[in-house]
Amino acid sequence: MHDGARLLHDYLTRTAAQSPEKVALVCGPQRLRYGELAARAHQLAWALQRRGVRRQDRVLVFADNGVEAAVAFWGVLEAGAVAVPISAQTRADKLAWLLADCAAAALVTQARLSPVFTAALRRVQGLRALLVAGGSAAAEPVAGMEDLEEALGAERSDAPPPRTGIDLDLAALVYTSGSTGEPKGVMLTHRNMLAAADSISQYLALRSDDVLLCALPLAFDYGLYQLILSAREGARLVLERSSLLPAQLLKQVAAERVTVLPGVPTVFSLLAEVAARGTWDTSSVRTVTNTAAALSARHIASVQALFPGARLFSMYGLTECKRCTYLPPEDLARKPGSVGLAIPNTELWLVDAQDRRLGPGEVGQLVIRGATVMQGYWGKPEESARKLRPGPLPGERVLYTGDLCRLDEEGYLYFVARMDDIIKSRGEKVAPAEVEAALLDVPGVREAAVIGVPDPLLGSAVKAFVVLEQGACLSERELRHACQQRLEPFMVPRELVLVPSLPHTHSGKIRKQGLA
Repeated sequence: MHDGARLLHDYLTRTAAQSPEKVALVCGPQRLRYGELAARAHQLAWALQRRGVRRQDRVLVFADNGVEAAVAFWGVLEAGAVAVPISAQTRADKLAWLLADCAAAALVTQARLSPVFTAALRRVQGLRALLVAGGSAAAEPVAGMEDLEEALGAERSDAPPPRTGIDLDLAALVYTSGSTGEPKGVMLTHRNMLAAADSISQYLALRSDDVLLCALPLAFDYGLYQLILSAREGARLVLERSSLLPAQLLKQVAAERVTVLPGVPTVFSLLAEVAARGTWDTSSVRTVTNTAAALSARHIASVQALFPGARLFSMYGLTECKRCTYLPPEDLARKPGSVGLAIPNTELWLVDAQDRRLGPGEVGQLVIRGATVMQGYWGKPEESARKLRPGPLPGERVLYTGDLCRLDEEGYLYFVARMDDIIKSRGEKVAPAEVEAALLDVPGVREAAVIGVPDPLLGSAVKAFVVLEQGACLSERELRHACQQRLEPFMVPRELVLVPSLPHTHSGKIRKQGLA
């Protein structure tokens, strides 16, 4: 079905041609077949081109997880343009910044978001098309605004516009969360994204009869690839708007007979808490995947208890190359703490500050070589040059990740810290991830975030914020004692703060900015 795909949207058109009646999307009460999804994507592609969107123009997709977001992603690609998925939780000032940063030609969005996009559009010029799902219900009309359904209804649905692009064209700009400074638009070509989908599908052994449940935002590359992988395989995608409703997710697992469940540690913690208070049918799930942060040994045990028939894949990656490594499920017990081996068709190594390659057991910066490596950051040549440096072949560029890792004798990778996150305390280097892992190992701890705070004596002091599981009763003194048993003295947090919750990015990662 997917052999010979040259552009990303070939996945959709091939599957729709072969299995038009197969259910492609489930979004609440809506069920869309592959033939219907492709027809709507064709209509949107024609509508965008008719409104002046040209090859490689950027089109923002600002919408909740749902039919509109999925149709928009595929339709933008079929128009020859670049899809820019944006979280529905984005505020007006940031939306205006994003529209301006990528010089967007069009915006596809939803009426319920009109207070945000109307405020943003007052500050932005040059938009050639504004298509709004449920446009008649928008709180405030904007000049040039059109109802999405009406626009689609006027277009042909039997075929997409003639192809103009090649696989070196950009398919998407995926903005990083901007936890340090302003967001950066990661430039990904069709070739980049096809290579990533091929590799992930290979090691996960995805099938056409799979049912994937995605509660991660499509604006987050982990969520977006669930849409891409489903179309590649001809699988069914169940889209949920929020991962913060664990009971709803578990109901959908049973109702739709979900086979593949991607998540992040926060989601799995919530699922485990809900599951402990009831009985849920999770017998259909055969594959569980985790990324964004490592699962602690305790969390791994709770995931395995909740999904006893599933293989658990622990994975690690960056938006800049989609995915770096995966840990085969059979190695979970044998390689605790490892993020695994390089994904298929990818090479990795570690270097020191002088760019010398390092051997097993040595800590250095991770370098990634492969077809998934981004083209750079949109409009940021200097930052791009820092990340993309000369590779082994003349003219080749490899990705310097900014992550400190180590390799063992068998080539399994262990994440140590983001280079920017290392805390220098008492002349020692403290990796926050190591302290967080120790805290997560303590029964009753649900989440932990560790930062460095200025200290006149130590340089930086280690400070930890801890969220307890529901019903857990732990004091700061007990937590400190647990850390003293698990960590070297210089790594033990000087300050431990119990908090009811931690701030998260739209993708489920803990947002450390502002914690100090």
